[in-house]
Amino acid sequence: MLHRVFALVVKELLAVLKDVKSRMVLVGPPIIQLVVFGYAANYDLNHVPFAVYNEDPSQPSRELVARFEGAPAFQEVARIHSDAEVGPLIDRRQALMVLHIDRRFSRDLLRGSAGHVQLILDGRNSNTALLLMGYANTILSDFDTWWSERHGGPKPPATLDIRARFNENLESRWFIVPGIVALLTQVVTLLVTALSVARERENGTFDQLLVTPMRPIDILLGKSIPGFLIGSVEATFIITAGVLWFGVPLRGGFVALYLGLFLFLLSVIGVGLMVSSLSVTQQQALLGTFLFMVPSIILSGFATPIANMPPMVQYLTYVNPMRYFLIVVRSVFLEGSSTRSLVPQYWPMMIIGFVTLAMAGWLFRRRLY
Repeated sequence: MLHRVFALVVKELLAVLKDVKSRMVLVGPPIIQLVVFGYAANYDLNHVPFAVYNEDPSQPSRELVARFEGAPAFQEVARIHSDAEVGPLIDRRQALMVLHIDRRFSRDLLRGSAGHVQLILDGRNSNTALLLMGYANTILSDFDTWWSERHGGPKPPATLDIRARFNENLESRWFIVPGIVALLTQVVTLLVTALSVARERENGTFDQLLVTPMRPIDILLGKSIPGFLIGSVEATFIITAGVLWFGVPLRGGFVALYLGLFLFLLSVIGVGLMVSSLSVTQQQALLGTFLFMVPSIILSGFATPIANMPPMVQYLTYVNPMRYFLIVVRSVFLEGSSTRSLVPQYWPMMIIGFVTLAMAGWLFRRRLY
């Protein structure tokens, strides 16, 4: 049995690696997506264009403007002198924020009252607007503390001392790159596995496979092992690039990480074999793959927290293996989690893997006979 399965595994690997298009699918898109996600997809704002509308050309207002200019998140692009100039700047997206300092700003500060500062934000992207509000509030809070210390005013009743664990500099890349391990591993493994049986049917070689002494279980093993090997190599490449190229710390052990990877691949291969068993052509297999892949990514917590989803949608995430592996890979990378602490994430993937593989075997036998 083993030598027959091994021969089928070698045949599958050669079929994938000898085909130029298949090699490009395995190598090209993952590298491109890794670079795009690693560099372009982040939640940090840098050099955001903003305009200054300063009606109080005094030393305190200049100090406040200088603090905004010196912040890496902001880049001044215009100085305006009337209310009528605000709307066109934001409408044309030349500035995402306008800092408006009232003409009584310094006078109010010297009297001991609050100086009036207005932020006019482009709210078309609510996430960006909320981040800008947070950055601006931090700068204004630092300015208030500086003014109170310099002019003997009352100190703030409470100060906020922020310390971030696991991601001290709050770099979004440290959050995104470990997630790419799950994302790209699922994409490549699903494609390889889903196309395996469909390719045999489309090429007319499936009947030849049936007349061999191999049993259905042998054929399923031979079709699943190449996906497992390719997925493992893909994940290892992304993990290595994340640590050595993007500088994301790997604080946990390889045992905890690769145990989660093994169970995740088990689940994904089961889904891929189900799709492959139902598909007659490779085009159908591709459509079935993307039918599963897109919802699984959205419902995994890769980009948006699961806690922010409606309760009914949150229940759907429990049957998504990517949800659990994302927790595993991010916990191992950033928290240094151990195998024991990740058991609540391991056993759901194990159940999903066994169920999907059993369903794939049943569908395969049903289509076979």
